[in-house]
Amino acid sequence: MVTTRLHIDWTACDGRGLCAELLPEVLTEDDWGYPVPRSGAAEPDVPAGLEGAAREAVSRCPALALRLLQHT
Repeated sequence: MVTTRLHIDWTACDGRGLCAELLPEVLTEDDWGYPVPRSGAAEPDVPAGLEGAAREAVSRCPALALRLLQHT
C-alpha cells in the first residue's frame, strides 16, 4: 500500500496560509499563518480522497515549500 505524505520545507515557507486554505482537512494555521498539520505529524498523511487538493496546494504554494512524498 502506498501512502502519500505532505512535506513542508520550513526554511522556504513564508506563512501565507494558502496551503491551509486549500487543504483544511490536513492543515490548519498558527497565529502567524504558518501551516500546522492537524495530525501533529511532521509529514502528515494525505487521505486518498484529498490527493487532488494536496497536489493543488503544492502547485500553488508561492514559496514552493510543499512537496508530496510517496511511501510504501
